[in-house]
Amino acid sequence: MSFTIVPVDAGRDAPLLHSWMTRDYARFWGMLNATRAMVQAEYDRIAANPHHHAWLGLDDGTPAFLMESYAPAHSPLAGRYAVQPGDTGMHLLVGPAERPKPGFTTAVFRSVLEFLFADEHTQRIVVEPDVRNTKIAALNARMGFVPAGTISLRDKEAVLSFCTRADHHRALHALAPAQPLPDSLTVRDSPTAPTTPPGAAL
Repeated sequence: MSFTIVPVDAGRDAPLLHSWMTRDYARFWGMLNATRAMVQAEYDRIAANPHHHAWLGLDDGTPAFLMESYAPAHSPLAGRYAVQPGDTGMHLLVGPAERPKPGFTTAVFRSVLEFLFADEHTQRIVVEPDVRNTKIAALNARMGFVPAGTISLRDKEAVLSFCTRADHHRALHALAPAQPLPDSLTVRDSPTAPTTPPGAAL
C-alpha cells in the first residue's frame, strides 16, 4: 500500500464519488439517493469554502478513499460543543474494494490521521458519526478516539468523539505490529492543506 492524497476535483471526481456514495454500505454518508449533479454541486460548494476541504486518497494511483477536513467552528458543530484552538473535523469514506485487503481500512485511517496531524496547528481531531454506525465506532476506538457524548445534528444523532495526538500515539503503540502499515504517504498539489482557524461519514 502506498497512499497519495490529492484535493478533490469536483468535475473530475463526481462520477466516481457518486458511484461510492450511492451504495448501501455508504448510507451513513447521507447521499444514498443523490444524483451525479448533486454530488458535483456538493464538492463545488466545499471547494469554495475556506473552512472545508475534500481530499481523494489514492492507493498506488487507484482511488481508494474520500476524506473531508473542516473547521468545527464553521460547521454544524458550531455551538454544539466547546471548540478548542487546534480542533480539526474529519469525515472518511473508504471506497468499495474489488479485492478486500486485510487491515486496509485501518491503514487508510492511520494515514488520514497522520496527514491531519502533520499540520502543526492540529491538536485534536473531531468526528461525529451516526450513533447507528457501530462499525466506525469500533474503528474510531481502535485509533484513539474517545467518545464525549451524543449530540443532535440536523440529519442524525451523532457520537461526538475526540482524538488528541497523545490519544493517537497510545493507540498506535497498542496496534503495533498487529496491523499492516502503508509503505508511504504522499500529498500532492495541496496549497490548501488542512488548517485550523486561529483561536472530522465518519
